[in-house]
Amino acid sequence: MANASPMLMMLVIFGIFYFIMIRPQVKKQKEHQAMLGKLGKGDEIITRGGIIGKITGVGDDNVLVVELQDKVRVRVPRSFVEGRWVPAKSTDSPAKSSESAA
Repeated sequence: MANASPMLMMLVIFGIFYFIMIRPQVKKQKEHQAMLGKLGKGDEIITRGGIIGKITGVGDDNVLVVELQDKVRVRVPRSFVEGRWVPAKSTDSPAKSSESAA
């Protein structure tokens, strides 16, 4: 029984490691895959490289056609998409903040 004690401790440590590290990562990965599957024409996205654009078409082999500016389109693999782009909304305009500082 004394030889089983270290093995039991290793199993407990692995169980804790699984619930703290592995399980949340797998859940996050599944959510990201679901989000990628729902992307379609008209969605604004941000790539892993920080490029922001609007999806104008879905090509073959999981490739998205993304418009960066007028008449500037690039092809981006779905796997390079970080997520949907939601611009930050500021609650205070710069003009108001400079007036209140004076």
